[in-house]
Amino acid sequence: MTGTTGEIALLTNPTSGKGRGAKARDAALARFAEAGITPRSLAGRDADEALDLARQCVADGVETLVIVGGDGMVHLGVQALAGTTTALGIVPAGTGNDVARYFDLPRKDPRAAVERILAGRTRTVDLARSGAKYFTTVLCAGFDAVVNERANTMTWPKGQMRYNIATLAELRTFEPLPYTLDLDGTPLSLEAMMVSVGNGPSFGGGLRITEGAILDDGMLDVVIIKPMTKPALVRTYPKLFKGTHTTHPAYEHHRVRSVTVAAPGIVSYADGERFGALPLTVECAPRALTVLH
Repeated sequence: MTGTTGEIALLTNPTSGKGRGAKARDAALARFAEAGITPRSLAGRDADEALDLARQCVADGVETLVIVGGDGMVHLGVQALAGTTTALGIVPAGTGNDVARYFDLPRKDPRAAVERILAGRTRTVDLARSGAKYFTTVLCAGFDAVVNERANTMTWPKGQMRYNIATLAELRTFEPLPYTLDLDGTPLSLEAMMVSVGNGPSFGGGLRITEGAILDDGMLDVVIIKPMTKPALVRTYPKLFKGTHTTHPAYEHHRVRSVTVAAPGIVSYADGERFGALPLTVECAPRALTVLH
């Protein structure tokens, strides 16, 4: 007997993780079949069609939408699921898989990920919202966003190494930016390398920039990295994977319900996807998403 009894839909990005998405979908469908469940299996030809399919599932009263893919595909699904009673299941098949990390889901075994969905255990978590758009992980609005922009234009290498190479490439020319922030009504103007707004603690395959962010505390974590030399930034970068950068003198941390971030010429990224040009106001959307874990 499983904990999941209502209708399940599987939405796949078949090209996720060098084609891992299609393989993960097939493994997931096989495990569901063994449990006597036949989910709807859906795949959009592009992001817009995939989002339409996700919204249709919600409109049809599907109990669980299982996303097969990476953080970008989860990001897409969340736009349809935010504030609804349809739960999110995840079969990780991307390169970063940070949302899967948050819930300690199996990231290399699709069948084991389906077991967690079948168990039916849920957790209701916050999302971050800017206008009608949501994100689950971290909004990058500085050096990290510029790195994301470069990494997205690169076809090689795949995975975390692409971010590392993009980071080194951008370091050569990047200069601190003038920021204007509003933190729960308190204004702040300063120069910084980056400002990150975290709903959860990590992005980009385990870069724990907003270390300590909690998914269900009704708050956002705003991390400011103040100007530092390029050699210091290179030395500090590996600490992001352990979250030990928080002791660096250039690190500043605020917990807020709402933040406005403004800086010239920056397009922000969230969940690894292009999110919007600054300025942006981001607020916590408490308990907006139910996740099977």
